[in-house]
Amino acid sequence: MADQIKWTNVLSTRPSLEAAVEETVAQAEQELGCEPDLGLVFISSAFASEYSRLMPLLQQRLAKAPLLVGCSGGGIVGLSGSRQVRELEGEPALSLTLAKLPGVKVQAFAINGDDLPDLDASPESWVELTGVAPADQPHFILLADPFSSKINDLIQGLDFAYPGSVKVGGLASGGPIIGSTALFYNYQLCREGTVGIALSGNIVMETIVAQGCRPIGSPYRVSAGERNIVMELEEDYGAGTGKPKTALEALRDLISTLSEGDRQLAQDSLFVGVVRDEFKLELESGDFLIRNLLGVDPNTGALAIGDRVRPGQRLQFHLRDAKTSAEDLELLLRKYRHHSAGASAAGALIFSCLGRGERLYGEPDFDSKLFQRYIGNIPISGFFCNGEIGPVGGSTFLHGYTSVFGICRQP
Repeated sequence: MADQIKWTNVLSTRPSLEAAVEETVAQAEQELGCEPDLGLVFISSAFASEYSRLMPLLQQRLAKAPLLVGCSGGGIVGLSGSRQVRELEGEPALSLTLAKLPGVKVQAFAINGDDLPDLDASPESWVELTGVAPADQPHFILLADPFSSKINDLIQGLDFAYPGSVKVGGLASGGPIIGSTALFYNYQLCREGTVGIALSGNIVMETIVAQGCRPIGSPYRVSAGERNIVMELEEDYGAGTGKPKTALEALRDLISTLSEGDRQLAQDSLFVGVVRDEFKLELESGDFLIRNLLGVDPNTGALAIGDRVRPGQRLQFHLRDAKTSAEDLELLLRKYRHHSAGASAAGALIFSCLGRGERLYGEPDFDSKLFQRYIGNIPISGFFCNGEIGPVGGSTFLHGYTSVFGICRQP
């Protein structure tokens, strides 16, 4: 029988960076009890003036320095001294994960956004960026600068080169201006691009992507649209379709059928769900890629959304609030627990939007505690992101207002 994966996380809230590094390293090394193969570190933006000191401190303190990547976050997730999961928003926090991964190839990489190939380049051009063969069937953890990484092009290229591989991660957060975020790679501070880890071999990474919305009304089919502009919609009845309307007319008709509470919610929490599987008739949570409604042209009745559309594509309007987000995540966790059939996870990562957390739910630690309630008290760490990376319908996307979980276990 192969050696078991070992995974541990420690979260420190000490306001001194030296003390936080000392606490996380000492406890994580003691809990792991062996030399780590992988390190992941997430540091609060409360330490922004000290980002440059983190890597030398970690390299000095770790008895055996593993491959390591990390980034800054406006909020940090990890396990406190009492081993309770915490989501610390806007206060000093350092989260260190160490993992022993027997039978797993661990490859770290850093990619500059200006070095990305053209989107019509060969798969080999994308493989050169990571140094990992597609035959290894790697899973990816991606941490990116929100300003310089060209992350949408990167994840599209990685999907092209590694079509069966899971990609999860997020955009570093911490401030609204260039240079206010940080990436860490190979014990160096990086300010641009994307850093990542590829894991292949004796490991499985499964995902939960909770976009936190519920559908309203019925699905529509785009009868006229180009780029990100939806001009006409028709109700989708499966075999047949209804009479086309301008997109705005269809939306107004839908809103007139809603309850007073939903009409109020639609004023500032209305989204569009784009159906990923064109052939699926019974749609459910997870079948939609949720995108922002960007604007309305009252003269033409067109709607602009945060994704490309084409005639024939199906979409459905959605609403989001705290209750909906909680119910959506709980439904996905129940499904995961049912389909995993008791398989034991070693550890997990969470990449959650800055718009979730306490400001959405009115209470701390909501998503991560709900995760542990259904999946178990496994080590979990992560951060609050400027955008979340995760799969929907077999392709990888950059999301907003989403919690993405990457769950690691042995095959």
